[in-house]
Amino acid sequence: MTKISLLGCGWLGLPLAKKLIEKGFTVNGSTTSENKLSILENAGINPFLVILSEVEGALESESVSETINSFLDKSDILIIDIPPKLRGNQNFSTSLEMTFVRKIENLIPFIENSTVKKVLFVSSTSVYGNENGLISEKTNPNPDTESGRQLLLAEALLQNNPNFETTIVRFGGLIGEDRQPVKFLAGKENLENADAPVNLIHLNDCIGVIQEIINQSKWNEVFNAVAPFHPTRETYYRQKAIDLNLALPQFSFEKSNIKKTISSEKVETILNYKFKLEDY
Repeated sequence: MTKISLLGCGWLGLPLAKKLIEKGFTVNGSTTSENKLSILENAGINPFLVILSEVEGALESESVSETINSFLDKSDILIIDIPPKLRGNQNFSTSLEMTFVRKIENLIPFIENSTVKKVLFVSSTSVYGNENGLISEKTNPNPDTESGRQLLLAEALLQNNPNFETTIVRFGGLIGEDRQPVKFLAGKENLENADAPVNLIHLNDCIGVIQEIINQSKWNEVFNAVAPFHPTRETYYRQKAIDLNLALPQFSFEKSNIKKTISSEKVETILNYKFKLEDY
């Protein structure tokens, strides 16, 4: 039976862990909150309190090292699903510290010394920045936010390490039953990029794509994961507001210059994955 270590049992990680257990995997799951340990345990997940630090040497204390080593012990696969938690609109020209990248740097020696030989890193299409046109995995990333920049650097750290194979999955905007961006847009005025296409992925498809990568052993790959469903922002969010009985968002066409469409053709062809479009 394959054991998987899942770093970050949050909005995506927790339901993903539950689904992997249903499929017969043993799952070690991490959280940064002691209060959540019992939630993981009750879900059948082996719970670990893992708090990565960006400070050099901070993970070398005996207790911290023992926890991380135990978390990775006898696992074949490590899934890294921890967000940078940086201000998404922060331009990296203002020189923020590379906190997220340093966390990954500090984690890598533990991976190297473990049984883990496969790593799946959850990234974001934000690494492409505000490029226009059709974006595929062959498009050169050009992040224009600090979080996008640090995700891209973290991707490279993992991909370039010869001690394990890494697959990167870049998700678009995340949506789910409790996560719908229109709730934050409802009633607002002069919203930009009215005719820009949406690039979204539902929680169920996030889980489905990750499962297929593991099931088909697709390692040393990069996948964009965005539903092949790209109405304009105005069309999509106005209709969602109607569906949820919310105040309609009002869009301005004066600032509509981003026409980025993320292609998931590789996911659909290489993984033969079918998106659950009824969820959107």
